[in-house]
Amino acid sequence: MTYCLGIAVEAGLVLASDSRTNAGIDYVTSFSKLHVLTPAPDRLFVLLSAGNLATTQEVMNRIRRDLDQPPAGVHLGNAGYLFEAAAYVGRVSLGVQHDHGPALAESGVSAQTTLILGGQIAGQPPGLYMIYPQGNYFAASPETPYLQIGENKYGKPALDRIVRPDMSLEDAARLCLVSLDATSRSNVTVGPPFELVICPRDRMALSHRLKLTADTPLLAEISRSWNAGLRAAFEGLPRFDWEVPSAPVGG
Repeated sequence: MTYCLGIAVEAGLVLASDSRTNAGIDYVTSFSKLHVLTPAPDRLFVLLSAGNLATTQEVMNRIRRDLDQPPAGVHLGNAGYLFEAAAYVGRVSLGVQHDHGPALAESGVSAQTTLILGGQIAGQPPGLYMIYPQGNYFAASPETPYLQIGENKYGKPALDRIVRPDMSLEDAARLCLVSLDATSRSNVTVGPPFELVICPRDRMALSHRLKLTADTPLLAEISRSWNAGLRAAFEGLPRFDWEVPSAPVGG
């Protein structure tokens, strides 16, 4: 299992993921699920993946091959719009699944992978797209400016309550880490190292790329502060009527 998310704000994009791909009593493995591609100075793409690891790796290999040896038609190097890039990635993913899906299905293994594509092409606004295993996609919107894949339920409440389009990139990054930390606390199959990238609008380059392990001071302090804040908020909730002492008669 995995958990990845992206937030689109007016100032740009923040994308983050965990790195855990398997977990058990004595077996934990980690692979990066965050891939950055800058095929030309006028474009930046970040891909997050959840699902079959082999499928994802072959998808990335085919995308990079197409950048080295451009095929006819649209690819990441020549797409004029981000939705064209999303459609291309969807076709690549679907092709890999068709190639290996039947054989994997015979072994009871799914070849499916779900992706988030974030980025910007010069002259167009930045954006986030969810790309389904079937190859179709949809975009984040100002009303719902975040996307999640993988084990998303535990990290969603904080996003729903806090995220807004006008928040700063740094606040969006902190919110991503809060969402990842909340998920890792409730599901052992999600865990550090956490990877995070910040993509400012119109820069076509990352401003920051972080990899935070469980003992990274920043991650530990964000987790501690969030937990303390939740406890304080809970303890400050209104009391029931019967908990409030009544004023003495004639007092």
